[in-house]
Amino acid sequence: MIVVMSRHATETQIQAVMHRLMGKGLQGHRSGGEERTVIGVIGTRFEPQLGEQLELLAGVEKVTPITKPYKLASREFSPTDSVVQVGDLSIGGSELTVMAGPCSVESLDQMMETAQAVKAAGANVLRGGAFKPRSSPYAFQGMGEDGLRILSEVRERTGLKIITEVMEPDQVSIVAEHADILQIGTRSMQNYPLLREVGGCGKPVLLKRGMAATIEEWLMAAEYIMAGGNFRVILCERGIRTFETAVRNTLDLSAVPVVKRLSHLPVVVDPSHGTGKWYLVKPMAMAAVAAGADGLLVEVHPNPDAALCDGPQSLSPGHFRDLMASLALVGQAVGKPVPAVVGGLAIAG
Repeated sequence: MIVVMSRHATETQIQAVMHRLMGKGLQGHRSGGEERTVIGVIGTRFEPQLGEQLELLAGVEKVTPITKPYKLASREFSPTDSVVQVGDLSIGGSELTVMAGPCSVESLDQMMETAQAVKAAGANVLRGGAFKPRSSPYAFQGMGEDGLRILSEVRERTGLKIITEVMEPDQVSIVAEHADILQIGTRSMQNYPLLREVGGCGKPVLLKRGMAATIEEWLMAAEYIMAGGNFRVILCERGIRTFETAVRNTLDLSAVPVVKRLSHLPVVVDPSHGTGKWYLVKPMAMAAVAAGADGLLVEVHPNPDAALCDGPQSLSPGHFRDLMASLALVGQAVGKPVPAVVGGLAIAG
């Protein structure tokens, strides 16, 4: 349920509600709007008369049950769109966020070349995997902590924010030291110990949809993170596994408007993993923006043919520049502008 405080509720009255919830063995999560405070009530044991009891407290306007199994991630908890702040970058705000870079960190030179290229084209965030979950145990697994140190150095040199994947609960602290955004990959969407750990890390989390997950399962995974106190969650549609073999995955763009109807969390789309083919990235990225996506996660490599991971779905720097130019047109049409580029430097469009 959610407790909606009156417009003139005092901090003392809000704390009184929180204290009452704690006394009942429940958790209260505050969400401050422009006009009033909303408290989401989470727990496993709700007394039948709890709603009526809370409505009697001073400063409470009304108590409303949440019908969805995901409480904190639901539109009922927060009718307005959430914006995740990453320093001076707003994800879910008025502008499109573009995260771009290679699947895997391979060397400092490779990451610097990529970072300079994607920043010049207008990207906001550099992606690159230091720890890589691979289907084959013999495939390149990433550079680990050496890769994290490379990402940190590239951030210092370029100013780009960093997103990289974390795979295990005991990796969260070291990855959080180096990354601005922690990525939960498709294979880890229902790794509940990992979700609980990032729920307490204090860093923004990008949560990819599981390759066979329903939208409700995806939102329930987000709920695990939010229940741990971390509301800075970004959802990422990256394609689901179907019977189709012409593409690596089936990019479910209908998920974007569906999730935006059900949840207040920002949604980005990964057309690289969603298709597995570089020549499909541009049309699907444009379609994602038209469908209402708040951002994109795109694989870019200075030499895709030599990439140690996911070369066939990676854009070259030239193809990425072309993509950004096309996204600017779509963004303008749907009211989601893309950062413009002047003299090789990205500026607000």
